[in-house]
Amino acid sequence: MKLVSLLCCLLLPFRVHAQEREFTLSAPVEFAQTGFLKHILPRFSLKHGVRITVLDADADVVIGANGIPVFVGLGTVWHVSHKDDVGPVLFTQWLLSDIGKRTIDGFQPDGDVLFSSQVVVEEEASAPVFEGDPVKGEALSLSRCGRCHVINETNRMNGIGQTPSFALMRTFEDWWNRFGTFYVLNPHPSFSQVAGLTQPFPANLPPAIVPLEITQDDLDAILAYVATIAPADLGAPLQSQ
Repeated sequence: MKLVSLLCCLLLPFRVHAQEREFTLSAPVEFAQTGFLKHILPRFSLKHGVRITVLDADADVVIGANGIPVFVGLGTVWHVSHKDDVGPVLFTQWLLSDIGKRTIDGFQPDGDVLFSSQVVVEEEASAPVFEGDPVKGEALSLSRCGRCHVINETNRMNGIGQTPSFALMRTFEDWWNRFGTFYVLNPHPSFSQVAGLTQPFPANLPPAIVPLEITQDDLDAILAYVATIAPADLGAPLQSQ
């Protein structure tokens, strides 16, 4: 009797640990009807000793349109969302592991590949938001940058020939990064000062031209103005001056 009690005490932690990892799972009907769950769930359970109960809704793990993209099939990308419990987290990590991916790809009823672990999610480019004053930014662009760059029609004949116009630079995919960090891009470091961002000029290397001095607020205003400029149409025919 004592031996049985001792064995029960020894096994109790393992039983409790296994129960902590148990979880429920739900998926859309059309997904479940493929037989994919019957293929993948027993393999995970056998590997990790975790019991999974399939429900119609309100489960610890949900396969659907929200959460982490894990595999594709039936014309859609399937995501997994889960509670932050041991079992659900372990299951998601397993799906994303090499062995989990091989298990996903290995589901081929009648030789047909229904699901693939190769998920390609296209990131939507988020448009930057500028909170500066574009009217102030236009005035600053003309007064600070217009001595070298063509800003708009106002100074169309005053820019330096080899210096790109603002409209041309607006064609760059990372134009806001270039404008926002112009003071580190040559030749600007030799004559530009942005309050709180750049170091003073060395005493032995004064700028060769009148320094360009602006504040961070000024730079925000310039960015807001540049955002209103239409990118140059590089395919348009040349026009005589």
